[in-house]
Amino acid sequence: MLILELLLLLLAANGAPVLGSRLMGRVGNAPIDGGIKWSDGVRLLGGSKTWRGFIVGTASCALLSALLGLGVAFGAVFGALALLGDLISSFIKRRRRLAPSSRSTGLDQFPESFLPVLFGHFWLGYGWLTLVVTVALFMLANIMMSPLLYRLGIRKQPH
Repeated sequence: MLILELLLLLLAANGAPVLGSRLMGRVGNAPIDGGIKWSDGVRLLGGSKTWRGFIVGTASCALLSALLGLGVAFGAVFGALALLGDLISSFIKRRRRLAPSSRSTGLDQFPESFLPVLFGHFWLGYGWLTLVVTVALFMLANIMMSPLLYRLGIRKQPH
């Protein structure tokens, strides 16, 4: 049951920004990197990483965590770490000169699931097996569900 709850929290943190952009349009879509370029001349993160997404993802995860009985504070930190992992992925992808929203299997899923689930390991005290299984299931689900979400018009890319 705990693995399912952790997967739901990861889904909330990572899915809410996508839904937020669909529902809110351009409202709050200021890029986190402010358009700043790194020493390589490429944007730090890219325009698809917005303050709206970070706030909506963190708040959604906090709300769901409270509903699951894990607490608002746990959910807020869990959500923020999931989105920080996503920012780390974007930073690495920009350094590799990959376009925003481009596919990078593994890099697109690992940091955004590992960081929050590792935090949960220490906060909630679950074992390493729960951590590994949760991250693996999230990665697999993300890879398998993305084409469906694209066909449904929820995602902009089929990956």
